[in-house]
Amino acid sequence: MSTKKSKSQETGHESATSGPEATAGATPRNWMTAVILLLLREWSSYGYDLMERMAAFGFAAMNPGSLYRVLRQLEKDGMVSSTWDTSGQGPARRMYAITEAGEAYLKLWANGIDQYRTMMNTFFRLYTGQPEDTNNTR
Repeated sequence: MSTKKSKSQETGHESATSGPEATAGATPRNWMTAVILLLLREWSSYGYDLMERMAAFGFAAMNPGSLYRVLRQLEKDGMVSSTWDTSGQGPARRMYAITEAGEAYLKLWANGIDQYRTMMNTFFRLYTGQPEDTNNTR
């Protein structure tokens, strides 16, 4: 059994041809994008800092190249911006920040995942035989 992660597992982007069996334990499509935007909403950050903070979201053994490819694409799409920080010792580092377009995408993503969470709660309630929640709380 191989422990090597597929590119889709590494980047959080599943292929359109993947079935449920192939994605068991995988992250949702575009998960890395949503996590990056969420973390950048909290504060602007460097790539390696983002990588460390993303471990809490299932990206513990991430390839740095995957992160930087997604960051470049997000910048190209207008969801993040970057500037060179030359204030510290050592080489200049690229500092990333979320843009208004990134905030809008994150809001849409959060609304979608909230609806998904509601469906998953219903699924597991039925699966485990729990009574329906009449208070409609999560």
